[in-house]
Amino acid sequence: MSLEQAWRSELVGTGFFALPLILLGLGTGYLIPLLWGGLTLYLGWHLYKLYRFTRWLGKPKRHPRPHLFGIWRPLMQRVDELSGRGRKRKRKLSRMLSGFLESTGALPDATLVLNDEGRLDWWNSVSAEFLGLDRKRDKGARIDDLISDPVFLNYLHAGHYGRSLQMPAPVNANISLEVRVVPYGKGKRLLQARDITRLHQLEIVRRDFVANVSHEIRTPLTVVHGYVETMLESSAAFLGPWKRILGQMQVQTLRMQRIVDDLLLLSRLETRRNNEGQGVVGVYPLLRGIVEGARQLSGDSGHQVSLEADERLRLVGNSHELESAFANLVYNAVRYTPAGGEIRIRWWLSGSGPCFSVTDSGIGIAPEHIPRLTERFYRVDVGRSRESGGTGLGLAIVKHVLTRHDGKLVVESEPGNGSVFTCCFPHARVAS
Repeated sequence: MSLEQAWRSELVGTGFFALPLILLGLGTGYLIPLLWGGLTLYLGWHLYKLYRFTRWLGKPKRHPRPHLFGIWRPLMQRVDELSGRGRKRKRKLSRMLSGFLESTGALPDATLVLNDEGRLDWWNSVSAEFLGLDRKRDKGARIDDLISDPVFLNYLHAGHYGRSLQMPAPVNANISLEVRVVPYGKGKRLLQARDITRLHQLEIVRRDFVANVSHEIRTPLTVVHGYVETMLESSAAFLGPWKRILGQMQVQTLRMQRIVDDLLLLSRLETRRNNEGQGVVGVYPLLRGIVEGARQLSGDSGHQVSLEADERLRLVGNSHELESAFANLVYNAVRYTPAGGEIRIRWWLSGSGPCFSVTDSGIGIAPEHIPRLTERFYRVDVGRSRESGGTGLGLAIVKHVLTRHDGKLVVESEPGNGSVFTCCFPHARVAS
């Protein structure tokens, strides 16, 4: 029965109920009292039906289903329809939840759900293996009470989840974990921890190999370079025909020494703790020295090097590392900008934090090369890079230094229109 039909039936029933009362009231002279009494009975009956309906609706398992008719029947049918839809939706959600639990349980990564207070709402079985969680004991506990690693706590409370965190597993220090936090919903966070022990061990082997080989190569290179330099400076007649070859050997040994020095610097950056050797750095005096070095490197090329810097803006960091990163960007601009070109250096406080930028009028970089610029030994133009004396490690050093100082490198460039390299640091790095 539709709602319109129910209303029509209710009106007809009400008319049949009221008509005898009206006739009886006209015949006896008690029309008003009889109508009031009939209306009271009618309303009382509806209130009784409403009471039974709402009581059953609130606790359907405890109270019997009322037998309703008239205007109440379509409402009952509508409730049954909605209830059926709810049961179907509940079964569907239950299947989805079971599938989600099954799939997350099969994941090799520890996965945890934190509520807006940082308490554990749910976690998969791998989390017990990596983080030592217990279903009965740790349900609803705060994650910062269960994992006391200070590096993890700083990462969790800082809220900068753009990059992942590497830390030892709380239950086994020999297991290396990569932790990533993903915010979602209203204050909730998804925490994932992946076992990267094998990758970490391979990285240590690679790093040690590069450092050891660089150290071993450095001594023979110094010896070879010293002998070549001695022979070039010698006035012996028999060395005359060999001067050109010796000159080329000197250039290449110098280049090899620069590569070894850069590899050793990268190795130190990777093994040194982030806060080691950090203090308040006066960036302006540091940049003045770099600008002077850039003008000397330019030599007869006549590059126009300008500096615009906030002399009072200082940074918390490692002065030697920052000087290496800034110098690499400036010297690259000199190497890849044609003679007479313009190089502008800026150091200022932006809305997002301190920024250092180098703008040149050089050859520019095609868009497909920009994402790979910070890879070791990656060169856009191999021939030109070697001619300019580049090692292919400068931007890799810049990336490592910025990572250690919570910064990021932004590159804007178009072929033929020059490039802009910008180093952005957070406000927390500003020295008061």
